[in-house]
Amino acid sequence: VQLQASGGGLVQAGGSLRLSCAASGQTFSSYTVAWFRQAPGKEREFVAGIGGYTRYAESVKGRFTIPRDNAKSTVYLQTNSLKPDETAVYYCAARRSIAVYTNTETYDYWGQGTLVTVSS
Repeated sequence: VQLQASGGGLVQAGGSLRLSCAASGQTFSSYTVAWFRQAPGKEREFVAGIGGYTRYAESVKGRFTIPRDNAKSTVYLQTNSLKPDETAVYYCAARRSIAVYTNTETYDYWGQGTLVTVSS
């Protein structure tokens, strides 16, 4: 599976962005896809994932959603009410499973990342 993340950019605090993770190469619907983010000097952290169910980090619940379009082999991350400390490179990752895991080691495929900058 090849993953291509896009949609990042500069947004003011309180604003929104929709990130996209487009997949190619395999039957996409059988894969769990997750979004992670990594801020400068920090570890990569789980944001949201979709497999047999959806799962969100506590910090983004109620603000982010992770819709999926299997016909387009694309998973989105709709980010709302963004905060300056959410400035990071956002990565999408995939693994063939139903469960949504939050640790990076369980994912086999990664996109290249897209930068989200939230200004105050």
